[in-house]
Amino acid sequence: MTTSPVTQRQASQSAPAKASSQPHPAHQLTVRRLGVDTYREPVVFMRSDCVVCRSEGFEALSRVTVTVDGRSILATLNVVHGDLLAPHTAGLSEAAWLHLGAREGALATFSHAPPVESFARVRGKLYGARLSDDDLLAIIEDIAAHRYTDVQLSAFVSACAERLDDDEVVGLTRAMLATGDQLEWPAPVVVDKHCVGGLPGNRTTPIVVAIVAANGLVMPKTSSRAITSPAGTADTMEQLAPVDLDLPALRRVVADVGGCIAWGGSVQLSPADDVLIRVERALDIDTEGQLVASVLSKKAAAGSTHVLIDIPMGPTAKVRTPLDAARLERLLRRVGTALGLRVEVVVTDGRVPVGRGIGPALEAYDVIGVLQRATGAPDDLRARALILAGALLELGGAAASGGGLALAEQTLDSGAAWTRFQAICDAQGGIRLPGRAPHVEVVPAPHDGTVASFDNRELSRAAKLAGAPGAPTAGIRLRVSRGDSVELGAPLFEVHAESRGELRYALDYIAAHPGIIRVEPAPEAA
Repeated sequence: MTTSPVTQRQASQSAPAKASSQPHPAHQLTVRRLGVDTYREPVVFMRSDCVVCRSEGFEALSRVTVTVDGRSILATLNVVHGDLLAPHTAGLSEAAWLHLGAREGALATFSHAPPVESFARVRGKLYGARLSDDDLLAIIEDIAAHRYTDVQLSAFVSACAERLDDDEVVGLTRAMLATGDQLEWPAPVVVDKHCVGGLPGNRTTPIVVAIVAANGLVMPKTSSRAITSPAGTADTMEQLAPVDLDLPALRRVVADVGGCIAWGGSVQLSPADDVLIRVERALDIDTEGQLVASVLSKKAAAGSTHVLIDIPMGPTAKVRTPLDAARLERLLRRVGTALGLRVEVVVTDGRVPVGRGIGPALEAYDVIGVLQRATGAPDDLRARALILAGALLELGGAAASGGGLALAEQTLDSGAAWTRFQAICDAQGGIRLPGRAPHVEVVPAPHDGTVASFDNRELSRAAKLAGAPGAPTAGIRLRVSRGDSVELGAPLFEVHAESRGELRYALDYIAAHPGIIRVEPAPEAA
């Protein structure tokens, strides 16, 4: 029987590699691509009886310099017991393989990574010491160069949680800005907006960018993927058009259509932030000082001059009280001024979700509905986007004071925003329709009554358990609004999932947290 080339390749990838017949110089091993996804952290795998492990004294979690064909990376060592790897062979995770640009069977050399001296400052911060501008620059340079392990990154994130004073936040922001690329634009005014998060479904950015760009303002919007939410702007936009734009592509798109909606991680603006976000997501931590540094370093790096910040406030939002909102607004303005940015803040209603969808594809359908002025498109998402777009038009000088909302409404209702959004998608690689989840189950009202409140945090948690944002069509689709009257068994919301297991995880969680959407009993039933 003749084996096809595809079958041969699959077999070579799944079977343990055979030992090389060629002699291996000291401290060199043949590298093999294991196909293990370690989520951007470079990892190298070695046998416990490996001559390099023994001679160098490597242990599990050792930091190792790996060099292949003149290119080097720092990687974390995982030790393998048994025959997963052949003798004289080292395995590389996907992140390590791609960083090195390695080829199957190449020889790699290994040595101890040099100590990360800046981590001494992190230890000091853990014990209450302040971080100077020089300290922060040294730390962020090492983080951007991938010299910190995930354990060390976790220590830095934890050390800075609610422990940074204003000057430290300014220093952190400047350090994050200094370690990446910085864009410049020929326009005197370059606008941007950002929402601090915590409100499910609040996907106003694509609508705002379309309205603002259609009115002649330059808006190179770079966005993060989700940190602690079921979807980030980049996750949602990716369901409609490519977002992995490099710098030349981003410049071309903005020159052609006046704006873009791209993933910031692909253009190396404040690259340390993308490393930190990976750890913050795993820890489910998004602290105030790091939030401000993350947002404003990327706005400054993108060449923005005028920035509008949306702070949703509510009992189950990220920002819960007027005092919290005022403190965050003050810090954003303070750091923005230090960076030469004009920062304006809008505190918005964060008591209930926005739109119907919670999750990348479901939110994308809401965005398209508003832009196309479709029947049944969520009115609350439309209204919120218009308020923000109007404020940004005034901030950028495209509308007179008090005239921004009317101009935003005219731009949306005339179809000009939808036309500009299609042009942005086409310039980024082509517009497409989001997918639909194969598994959907309705969660019914437990009794007659009135929809009284939503728990934003629990809704986000349920959407993530259903698979969002990693499974892009997963999440929650709301069927009711606050104040609606419902009968026993009427649909409150739908759970969308790409696998039956994730659907069950989410439904089990919802059953254990019946107050996710609270229905006040009808008076006669009370």
